[in-house]
Amino acid sequence: MLFYNDKIKKELLKRFSFTSKFKNFDFFLTLKSIKTNHHWHLVDPSPWPLMGALGAFCMTSGGVLYMHNYNGGSLLFQIGVFTTIFVMYVWWRDIIREATFEEQHNSAVQRGLRLGMILFIISEIMFFFAFFWAFFHSSLAPTFNIGGVWPPEDIATIGASGIPLTNTILLLSSGATVTWAHHAIRGKAKKYTILGLFFTVVLAILFTLLQGYEYFNAPFNMNDSVFGSCFYMTTGFHGFHVFIGTCCLIVSFVRVVLNHYTATHHFGLEAGIWYWHFVDVVWLFLFVTVYWWGC
Repeated sequence: MLFYNDKIKKELLKRFSFTSKFKNFDFFLTLKSIKTNHHWHLVDPSPWPLMGALGAFCMTSGGVLYMHNYNGGSLLFQIGVFTTIFVMYVWWRDIIREATFEEQHNSAVQRGLRLGMILFIISEIMFFFAFFWAFFHSSLAPTFNIGGVWPPEDIATIGASGIPLTNTILLLSSGATVTWAHHAIRGKAKKYTILGLFFTVVLAILFTLLQGYEYFNAPFNMNDSVFGSCFYMTTGFHGFHVFIGTCCLIVSFVRVVLNHYTATHHFGLEAGIWYWHFVDVVWLFLFVTVYWWGC
């Protein structure tokens, strides 16, 4: 509000005993009107959400066009992948700057981030629930198209005692080492935090390499009835989540080395650890149902 009558202004200044610091009453009222009384971090305007959406659109559209042999589909897919990776880097860079250097992530903001991560993991559970639903729908009541049996006739399955069992041991071991790293950073033991994350990343890479080896030597492919579709969709998306989790842990490893985390302020690492435990649990269900029971 602006007061242009000098008498009114002088009367208000006299009544509320304003000091010389607020001689410019118009400016004081304007400043008071924009003052905030909350603890939340209001982020600055950013172009990354829009660029990320465009990158994801180009990546998915280009992938579909490429699989249908349209000209330019491969190029559009590559542009989408590059844009998505670039946005991931610069967006997380901004978040790290806000949290580490600007100290914008106070306790209230961290509670919101934790809630958001919990809801994200729940949405991921629903995502895998759809694939398990498709698998059990096809295996518990096999149709005549696949011979009325499960696994379908003429399908040579993958035994659970080979690479799948080895991968189970690797992933469960990585869950133990990442828990070690979590307890170490809470106990202000930087050395053991680095060691725990290092062993976790190594085990994750070994898991991914063995999964790729299994794919290249599998006796069936995705086109081999609903069995191949369910197998590759479930294990493939789990492998993609392992890759994403590995990237998150590598970033956290670097941030631990650069002293970005403290014993009470390390949600970036904690979120990656939560995600990794989620990946572990999904693999246990996948190993028991798809490899051991389903094959």
